[in-house]
Amino acid sequence: MDLEKLAKFNMEQLTKNSYPGRGIISGLSPDGGHYVQIYWIMGRSQNSRNRVFQNEKGFVRTKAFDESKVTDPSLIIYYPVKFWQNCHIVSNGDQTDTIYECLQNGGTFEEALDTRKFEPDAPNFTPRISGIIDFNDSRSLYQLSIIKSAANRPETCIHSYFRYSKGIPGVGHCLHTYSGDGEPLPSFAGEPYPVILYNDIDQTANCYWDLLNRDNRVSLLAKYIDIRTHESEIRIINQNK
Repeated sequence: MDLEKLAKFNMEQLTKNSYPGRGIISGLSPDGGHYVQIYWIMGRSQNSRNRVFQNEKGFVRTKAFDESKVTDPSLIIYYPVKFWQNCHIVSNGDQTDTIYECLQNGGTFEEALDTRKFEPDAPNFTPRISGIIDFNDSRSLYQLSIIKSAANRPETCIHSYFRYSKGIPGVGHCLHTYSGDGEPLPSFAGEPYPVILYNDIDQTANCYWDLLNRDNRVSLLAKYIDIRTHESEIRIINQNK
């Protein structure tokens, strides 16, 4: 199967997945002019669904849509997107801050995440997924990471890092927290898989929003970073309006 067919197949499988959970895609636009980051959140409970993305001058924060309905903010309110100098961070939890602070102190993406574990939400032990685009990194165009338990067994924590030395125009690499719905929720397995990206930020954002299960999707953002100028733009889609 060639790469384009594989990417389309993977997108079809994502459509069929009722609950991939939170997801990250990193890649390169077809014209090679922009790095791309996508992040989405989903929810099964009222607490998880009661959220929106809010852009705060290039930092994106999850925010309660209805403050009166919040029951536990600990794992649902955080910054999924931050940037530091020429580094663009995306993650599914407060490890965004861990990476951000580590970079400020001269550390690395891996060093930051080596200090973290999966989320303490037994029995799921939801994986922490993260990504970075660092213009100063000569080894890689972008990196992705997943920190998860071994088959929902909390005594074993697995740290996996994926470094992409070059981008493939029009291709992103996707990973998400769960391989599907279940009790407990089964963690994502394998390496990030290829999917298709577009030159237009709105086309990309709308494409992946439409792929997500309509009953469980909550919010999605797409971030395009100009390779030449390093300027970025963000599009946000919220289910709650």
